[in-house]
Amino acid sequence: MTARKYFGTDGIRGLVGKDNINPEFVLKLGWAAGKVFSRQVKSGQAKVLIGKDTRISGYMFESVLEAGLSAAGVNVRLLGPMPTPAIAYLTRTFHAQAGIVISASHNPYHDNGIKFFSMEGTKLPDEIELEIEALLDEPMITSPSFELGKVRRIEGARGRYIEFCKSTLPYEARKLGKFKIVVDCAHGATYDIAPDVFDELDIEVVSIGVEPDGFNINEGCGSTDTAQLQAAVLTHKADLGIAFDGDGDRVLFVDEKGRLVDGDEILYIIAMHQQKRRVLEGGIVGTVMSNLGLEQALNASGIEFVRSQVGDRYVMNELLKRSWQLGGEASGHILCLDKTTTGDGIISALQVLYALKDSGGVLSDLCKGMKKYPQTLINVPLVSNGNSSKVQKLSAKEIINHEVVQKTLNNVQRQLADSGRILLRPSGTEPLVRVMVEGENPGLVNALAEEIAEALRSVIL
Repeated sequence: MTARKYFGTDGIRGLVGKDNINPEFVLKLGWAAGKVFSRQVKSGQAKVLIGKDTRISGYMFESVLEAGLSAAGVNVRLLGPMPTPAIAYLTRTFHAQAGIVISASHNPYHDNGIKFFSMEGTKLPDEIELEIEALLDEPMITSPSFELGKVRRIEGARGRYIEFCKSTLPYEARKLGKFKIVVDCAHGATYDIAPDVFDELDIEVVSIGVEPDGFNINEGCGSTDTAQLQAAVLTHKADLGIAFDGDGDRVLFVDEKGRLVDGDEILYIIAMHQQKRRVLEGGIVGTVMSNLGLEQALNASGIEFVRSQVGDRYVMNELLKRSWQLGGEASGHILCLDKTTTGDGIISALQVLYALKDSGGVLSDLCKGMKKYPQTLINVPLVSNGNSSKVQKLSAKEIINHEVVQKTLNNVQRQLADSGRILLRPSGTEPLVRVMVEGENPGLVNALAEEIAEALRSVIL
């Protein structure tokens, strides 16, 4: 794939941070994207939807994106705060040429970025991203006054999305029963939607993380920090807890005992329920980081499991290649392609609640068929004591393939035998090598992970 100057695997990041802010780039991005999307329209003007999460910089970027798109002759429809998967759905519903999300997902409030959806509600094709990148390096020439795009806000989008989420359940399951749940919306984009979805399905809801102020998104709450939710489940004697991230495309659970249920376990629950109902098509896609226990549990049930690179784009590609429907990551980014076109925290949560209703039991029971292996993760910086001279000579790949590291890996794998895994991979965003060791014995796993990390450090020094 052609190297990208601006686009990453999940849109464009780094538009704002603790020490930088770049509205000029967003203005140009709106114009460039608008020009490309306009080429898809045979007559009239293109239409693009804009949604955002609750972080403070979203107001500014919404305005400058709107201006850039209008300058390119594109009509803009504003959605306001809305989960990322809602923009994917609404882009299809309103027959727009594209949907744009202003969000940095699970990051702190001071970060922000932009994600794009195609008219089909999927991520933009590579060729469209490359066209936009090419125009970003060209002079910005606005359309004449009579061709400028118009802007208006879409009323009723929230209600449309709520009804869509409910519609992903069979009609007979839309009264899920007298569950009592705690929902943590991370002061993010689901704050005004998720509690109502569950309430309208006859569930008793205790809501936390539903008071966004522009600065508190993901702060000590949501799927990035579940301690508050775990305590709330026990305090309220709830049946379970549900945690979303800032833009609503990830979800984690807490069971009735206050124990965290991660994305691997969520995948297992949904897969087993679909198999029981005889609606599971194909196998399951995880990533190289998915727990070995997930693979073993699925295989024991006759369900094929394959791994992709880390990242929902890679999980999606593998699912589409195989014409499968269900995949995801331990982070809680779950793809239910029989229900929608992208990762959707609310829809994934509903699938788990449906499975729980059918089981008649408690959430911890649904996880019992999967034995999670302890994992230890260590990030090893490729810079030692601030000295980058060694890094300039050895790439991350060369460090991983160094004879000292490879000898250590062979020794560790012998000790794990067939009851564990090792993964070394360079970070795609930071100068790090990520070490993951997985096995049955937590103490041994920790020791072996540190042994590998020390081997890496010895080569870097």
